[in-house]
Amino acid sequence: MKSVPSELARSALDAAPDAMIIIDDSGVICFANRQVSALFGYAHDDIIGKSVECLMPERFRDRHVAHRRSYTRSVRVRPMGAGLDLFGRRLDGTEFPLEISLSPIEDGERVLVAAAIRDVSDRKRVEAELIVARQAADRANQAKSRFLATASHDLRQPLQTLSLLNGTLRRMCADTDAMQILTQQELAIDGMSRLLNALLDISKLESGAVKPDPTDFTVAALFEELRLEFQELAASKGLTFEAIPSEDCVHSDRSLVEQILKNLISNAIKYTRQGSVALRCLHQQPSLVRIEVLDTGIGIPGDQLRYIYDEFYQVGVPTNSSREGYGLGLSIVQRLVALLDVKLEARSQVGEGSRFALTLPAGHSTVRRTPRAAAEPALRVPPAQARILLVEDDASVRDATRMLLKSDGYQVTAVASLAEALAHAARDPCLDLLVTDYHLRDAETGMQVIAALRQALKFPLKAILITGDTSAAVHELRVDSHLRLASKPIKAEELLGILRALLDA
Repeated sequence: MKSVPSELARSALDAAPDAMIIIDDSGVICFANRQVSALFGYAHDDIIGKSVECLMPERFRDRHVAHRRSYTRSVRVRPMGAGLDLFGRRLDGTEFPLEISLSPIEDGERVLVAAAIRDVSDRKRVEAELIVARQAADRANQAKSRFLATASHDLRQPLQTLSLLNGTLRRMCADTDAMQILTQQELAIDGMSRLLNALLDISKLESGAVKPDPTDFTVAALFEELRLEFQELAASKGLTFEAIPSEDCVHSDRSLVEQILKNLISNAIKYTRQGSVALRCLHQQPSLVRIEVLDTGIGIPGDQLRYIYDEFYQVGVPTNSSREGYGLGLSIVQRLVALLDVKLEARSQVGEGSRFALTLPAGHSTVRRTPRAAAEPALRVPPAQARILLVEDDASVRDATRMLLKSDGYQVTAVASLAEALAHAARDPCLDLLVTDYHLRDAETGMQVIAALRQALKFPLKAILITGDTSAAVHELRVDSHLRLASKPIKAEELLGILRALLDA
């Protein structure tokens, strides 16, 4: 009768999926199930009585003897070699990765050790493949990020040239027919700019190049900037645009929230033929702030709401028909909402308008509000007397910018590098303002030009930094009261407006 339990235990161990051995306190194998033979290549009778060290590579055997003796002094159930790469050695000398779990077995006065051994070659191979795939994906993302940084700059350069030349011609031309042509050209340039910005935004979001940087900021300051940006556009369509003042504070990435709201407001104005577009803030819960964009536009049918975030989808516009815009704004919004991990709701009724509600984490109410800028006084430095230094390495953009500034009456000197800028400042230190591109040749930047000229001239020279780079590095630039940032492609009148305001500040 005593042999029955022993036979049951042997049968159970032989049926186990893992190789299992039992060793005595001297490290001798006294039991091995059938999986041991299959895994290590030994005949069953050959392995019984051998030292357990025969199942491992020779380089590990001396250390294992010490480990085994240490375990027999303090036996417990545990994995062997936790955190280490363990290997087994087959009879033919080949090695393979494995995992071992140890369990003590009491046998009268002595303690035996049962070891369950599992071949993890397949798992290790998959892990290695995943590491290689992850490294390849990281390299691809880095390459894509580098491409986007280059494309963001280089693709905007010709658009910047076209925009400035268009603005210059509009200021010089008096012929009605020619003005109509230039107006159509300006609309085409604007369309190309919007499409380029949207495609680059989507590519950056998909590549993971955009990383949120949450801070506390006031809703009032953001609303005021949006009001100034969209009020004129709404008025040109006969609409009213209202940004209702709010004392609330939000904790999120300000630039990304601003981009979401710009796309929502732009869409609202586009699809509203009469009436109004409004921006308001509701603080319904202590921890949440709800920002809403409302319009009295054409509305969205209920069965189409699910599609509005699809790329190139536009409400009521057949795929191959002429369209205003490209249907990318809400696709970008959806990606930004997911990136910020916030909530966006859309409600609409045909003929009555739409409401988009963005729910954000509340910030601390101690953040100071940005005071509204005072009305611009008259220009103190007449254009004919203002001396401007232009630093731009792209010849076409440099010439277009120079011609625009000269057409407005400024004295302009155009150079291509930091060295040329310093050389000019040494000859003629009476400069009123610097206009510089951000990315210059030989890894020079516009910020370096600004710093070097201010040091050479020994006064805080006013400067406009123009860039087609939309990466986080640009958003993190330290801007002072004498510096303005402008994004390419910038319209001629917008650039001249920034220039006049800065000269007058």
